[in-house]
Amino acid sequence: MTLHDLTIFDSRDALVAAAAERIAAILAGIGARGAVCLTGGSTIVPIYQALAATPLREKIPVDRIDWFFGDDRFVPAGHALSNAAQAQDALLGPAGVRPERIHAMPTHAATPQAAADAYAGTLAAYYGADRLDPARPLFDLVLLGMGADGHVASLFPGQPAAEEGARWVVGVDEAGHPPHVPRVSLTLPALASSRALLFIVAGPDKRPALSRVIAGDDLPAAHVRSVGPVLWLVDRAAAPETRIEDLP
Repeated sequence: MTLHDLTIFDSRDALVAAAAERIAAILAGIGARGAVCLTGGSTIVPIYQALAATPLREKIPVDRIDWFFGDDRFVPAGHALSNAAQAQDALLGPAGVRPERIHAMPTHAATPQAAADAYAGTLAAYYGADRLDPARPLFDLVLLGMGADGHVASLFPGQPAAEEGARWVVGVDEAGHPPHVPRVSLTLPALASSRALLFIVAGPDKRPALSRVIAGDDLPAAHVRSVGPVLWLVDRAAAPETRIEDLP
């Protein structure tokens, strides 16, 4: 990460408003067909709610966008821990997205890896190939948060899933961060197949990990790449203690 990739907002409310505006602007520019990869967590909920409300809702061509997920907990559909259920309640339902445009991870499968394999097939069918071409990104926009341990999606530090370089989706039998339930996650190569990738990070518990990412430490968040720009929007509480002018 370099200084031009990072924007710091004085409050969480300011971060939410700016992130929602940035996302709506990106989505407004989608052409005849586009794909968005959603994230979960408490920080994203008010952003989703802002996107689903007037006036931003009117800017989003929901009928031309397919909605996917960067990861989900291996829990039944509608469960309180489900990222898909969270997005449905905060964004997709209120915005009027048709069910056939929503591609939730099949957490009803027998195992997390079976769900991962099925979701990889869903992504490949949408993409029209089983090999990613940098000249033709899978996603128009990928949204990501970051855990206090530096994990992204469900790729946790020190786990093999964070090193996966071939598969698009992996099952994660043991989560490295609460809640400790199995997960299904896109891999770094799949997340990188994006025209734009936006990190949204808030809260003082994220400050140590963000400082480590800036320093180039070996954390999953530090290894995220994209065909297009990777931008970080963070609130003041999550910002590193070092002076901004001292950042790389």
